[in-house]
Amino acid sequence: MKVFSHLDEDGNVKMVDVTDKVSTVRIAKAEGKIIMLPETITAITDDAVPKGNVLTTAKIAGIQAAKKTSELIPLCHQLNLSWIDLGFDIEENGIGISSIVKTREATGVEMEALTAVFTAALTIYDMCKAIDSSMEILCVKLISKSGGRSQHMTDFRPKVGVITLSDSVDAGKIEDISGTLLKEGFGADDCTVEHYKVLSDGSVELETTICEWINDGVELIVTTGGTGLGPRDLTLSIVEPMFDSRLSGIEQALHARGRSSTSTAMLSQLAAGVVDGAIIICVPGSPGAVKDALIVLIPSIYHAFHILKGGGH
Repeated sequence: MKVFSHLDEDGNVKMVDVTDKVSTVRIAKAEGKIIMLPETITAITDDAVPKGNVLTTAKIAGIQAAKKTSELIPLCHQLNLSWIDLGFDIEENGIGISSIVKTREATGVEMEALTAVFTAALTIYDMCKAIDSSMEILCVKLISKSGGRSQHMTDFRPKVGVITLSDSVDAGKIEDISGTLLKEGFGADDCTVEHYKVLSDGSVELETTICEWINDGVELIVTTGGTGLGPRDLTLSIVEPMFDSRLSGIEQALHARGRSSTSTAMLSQLAAGVVDGAIIICVPGSPGAVKDALIVLIPSIYHAFHILKGGGH
């Protein structure tokens, strides 16, 4: 039975929105094979194919195809590729083709690597079809990818605690949107989030709550609110003296993400450090700042606990 694809009434065919993903170095490798007669391989290696040098042409075609993948596959994103290379392995009954593609973007380059291999194989087919009608393109597949979320994948998930510092939330005047976002964000990534508290700005309970939670086994505590420039923004003055060590890299990453989202983020403060083996991160109280923090922290922050426990990088 033939099935014809089309947009349904809800318009379910759509691109993935990668606006909020972090730009990192991303690498993908793919490979495939084209089977042919031994005499065809001899003609290629002897540069005796009527259309010209087969492998040089196939390499150029693969590079060009990788750069144009978004034009060939409708839902692929346009990417600025920083490097593309193809290699060929002459075998007894065919030619192995491999590709590697690199970028520094917000999404991966798997499709570009695969497209490079397919197009190189098709180019070989086109150039040799007049002398060999038996050719087959086989086993085109992704070999590896790195970068993005997969770069720091680990099965470990810390016990997480969330503290919201806000006079308005504590008084019941407004809903705790930011605290809820943090709980749901870490919870959706399989973290245990059983510790949650709302305190007024500058509450003396903040320090005791952090200490009690650490004694209760909480490994990552994220506070939201009280990091601005106002007279009631006292979170950092309470938490920073508790730090055994400062995690400046986390702070820099959070600052950079915030400034890329909104220019006024430079007016907010934040902090990250270690207290008795637990990581404490203080982020601004706005929902936007919390969403940015989740993008930066998940999943990279999980790798920190491996290091804290004596593991390597």
